[in-house]
Amino acid sequence: MIFQEKSYNLHVGYSALPPGEKWQQYELKAQGVRDFARIRSNAPLNPFELARFANLLVVDVKQIKGLSKGARQHLLGSASEEWSGGASSRPLPDGQRIVILNPNHGPMRTNATLMEEICHVFLGHKANRLSVIGPDERGRFRARDYKKQDEEAAYAIGAAALVPYVVLRRFVLKGQNSHEIARHFRVSRELVEYRLKVTRLWKNYRSEREAQEANGA
Repeated sequence: MIFQEKSYNLHVGYSALPPGEKWQQYELKAQGVRDFARIRSNAPLNPFELARFANLLVVDVKQIKGLSKGARQHLLGSASEEWSGGASSRPLPDGQRIVILNPNHGPMRTNATLMEEICHVFLGHKANRLSVIGPDERGRFRARDYKKQDEEAAYAIGAAALVPYVVLRRFVLKGQNSHEIARHFRVSRELVEYRLKVTRLWKNYRSEREAQEANGA
């Protein structure tokens, strides 16, 4: 575990955090990730550069040897939208863990997937079950998962690390739309809108957008 909650309660004012104690704690942990990465507050975070510090080896499913042709076609075809990525339950001999990413997903979506896996490592989360490569008797593919609260925390903290609240709020007040914000942070528009909603900036964002539309902007 790279950072601790108490370490990041010292120099951050309340105005730098979103409403709600849970979301404030997520934001503090996300700031810990960004501090560890040593990037500016308004700079986009590159999860692929951060992955090596989490001792993760990033690959896509096309690089996996021994996977049957049928399984590969299923994962990259009809089941492609059912999975984004996941980490191996057992480390390699050198201690690295493999993270498999879906090559059919664009880089903006992949950034969020990898960031979530990095946060699972940084937070010391343990998976509930091991992954199963290939379909079961019902034709389903299973991946290892975490406790529900760990899944929420890893995704929320990863999203906050990618789109920090202070900068997001500044962009909203400047009247930038979700597409512009997404391009700046190199994430999907859906992730930006998720952040707007959980940080309670959505109402302000919609008001700004409606005002601009009324003025013909």
